[in-house]
Amino acid sequence: MGNQADFDVTDQDAYDSLQAKLVPLWKSIAKLNTDEQTIVVVPSVEVDFELTASWLQAYEERYLFLLLLLRQPRARMIYVTGQPIHPDIVDYYLDLMPGVISSHARNRLFLISPQEATSRPLAQKLLDRPRLLERIRSLIIDPDRAHLVPFMASWNDREVAMRLGIPMYGADPRDSHLGTKSEGRRLFVEAGVPHPAGYEGVHSLEDVIGAIQQLRAANPALRRVVIKHDEGVSGYGNSVVDLGGPGPVGEDRLRSLLADLDVEGPDATVESYYRTLADEGGIVEAMVEATEIRSPSVQLRITPLGEVALLSTHDQILGGESHQVFIGSRFPADPDYGPAISSAALAVGRVLADQGVIGRFAIDFVVGRDEGDDWTINAIELNLRKGGTTHPFLTLQFLTDGSYNGSTGLFTAPGGRAKYYVASDHLVVPGLSALTPHDVLDLALMQNLHFDQSRQVGSVFHMLSALGAEGQIGVTSVGDSPEEAEERFKQVVAALTAEAALAAGS
Repeated sequence: MGNQADFDVTDQDAYDSLQAKLVPLWKSIAKLNTDEQTIVVVPSVEVDFELTASWLQAYEERYLFLLLLLRQPRARMIYVTGQPIHPDIVDYYLDLMPGVISSHARNRLFLISPQEATSRPLAQKLLDRPRLLERIRSLIIDPDRAHLVPFMASWNDREVAMRLGIPMYGADPRDSHLGTKSEGRRLFVEAGVPHPAGYEGVHSLEDVIGAIQQLRAANPALRRVVIKHDEGVSGYGNSVVDLGGPGPVGEDRLRSLLADLDVEGPDATVESYYRTLADEGGIVEAMVEATEIRSPSVQLRITPLGEVALLSTHDQILGGESHQVFIGSRFPADPDYGPAISSAALAVGRVLADQGVIGRFAIDFVVGRDEGDDWTINAIELNLRKGGTTHPFLTLQFLTDGSYNGSTGLFTAPGGRAKYYVASDHLVVPGLSALTPHDVLDLALMQNLHFDQSRQVGSVFHMLSALGAEGQIGVTSVGDSPEEAEERFKQVVAALTAEAALAAGS
């Protein structure tokens, strides 16, 4: 993973001068208009575990909803992926745009690829190819009217922006420590936001043992704790430890439990888990316990003007063996606690804004209640980047021109109708790898699953390139009620299951 030591970052003034260009550009970035601009999308993924080349490609294509920005008649987009995107997938997104001639939009879209099918981050692939960077630079008509859109805003992304001579809409990588699990806990303290008891800055097995013993001593009834890698994403790097009944837990018992962790992640082992913990650090915190537990999140952004804006709330759908891995979301979060978590998240956002941070970010919560009680909220993570809830929400926003009202917790289309969705990046059914993107899109039309622009309901597919290699697909199902959104999602699952069975038998 790229870090500060890998780059010549002594000239912070040069980067800051580039970033200052975002201020006059902001109105063009924030809403549809006729101003000329060039949007360079480099959805590079850098995580603390290795992804296959096919998974990287699928994650890079996850943000193809940004093609809907080509509704702006003078916008140009340069979209970079490690491998070329299948033409059917590009046409699918362009045909989704309401009120736009797709050929006109296509002429303003430039697809760039280093054609490298490896697990290396996309930004690294670009930095190794100065001629390809020069080609991208040549497609930018006016560098003063252009900006880079990254996924994680890493040091590699920052270097790409510097070499292209355009600003980057995202947090400066020098602030990336603010997005770690340890620093998130410190920010929650500064913002006065409730969060679980725990310890940050943990690096070793001995640190973990000491933290658990102190947590159990402070709360003898504590039943479970969770260990988290500082830079883990989507729940990978989280591991739950069940301490059993109340009372002291001996060191030998703890060592036995910690030697047999259930670890999430591709090819992850207990040994690799502790090596990563030693390298990047982590936290140990008490698991929130209640009769009913949910995992909502709040999405916000800090504009180049320093303004903190509430964007959306979601109820996360979690899976994996430890029930810690993000697999999807329901929008919006339950209104019983939506305003409370929004208020807490805004408090953290103001602390970040005071430190000069810009860009999109999210805060994950755990909310719980026992029978007859009100919901209690606890902030558990700060993700200083786009995430798994960014693309379904912006897809809905771009397709409907609607907006989210933080006071009511509802998203409303211009016609006044509230909209809801269920979304997942990890829709898996048996035999799905037998289908091609063309098969899925044909099925969507034949069975009326496709997004209907006239009613603004239906399903939008993403990560279509994950079908063959990974046997998964992403989908966002939109409805006029939570029940309709859920039903439309189930219809997609049923249709794909039947079609995959037919394909396997043919």
